[in-house]
Amino acid sequence: MASNELEIGPMLTVVINGEAVIEYDRRKPLDPRQQLFLDRMDLDMDNGVYLDGRLESSPDFLARAQFMANSLIEALSMQNDSTAAATCAYLALRIPELKQVRADKKDGQMHIDLIFDRPHVPVQTVQFVRPHGKDELH
Repeated sequence: MASNELEIGPMLTVVINGEAVIEYDRRKPLDPRQQLFLDRMDLDMDNGVYLDGRLESSPDFLARAQFMANSLIEALSMQNDSTAAATCAYLALRIPELKQVRADKKDGQMHIDLIFDRPHVPVQTVQFVRPHGKDELH
């Protein structure tokens, strides 16, 4: 493993409402046709992207990332696996510092965050039970 891979990390995790739904392993190479498709996505975005109803005519990497994250979450909600795979690959390979795409439904709206500073850590719920016949803690 290269030293920069340790810093960047090989995985991109897509988390929806607290549950990891996709883990993309950056160590797996893309087929040349798939790489060409990502290049075409970049060319398309050179013409601008819509974010929050506004046209970003010259999107920077962060606007492109947000647009792709929005497209990824929409594709997952519509069970469009090919678009979900392409947008996830784009995010993982074009933005290697990205560790998580987090989507949470709040107030009836989906909020999508790009997380660069920490990998996803699965949450484990531990349920404590009182031993039978014990009324107090010692």
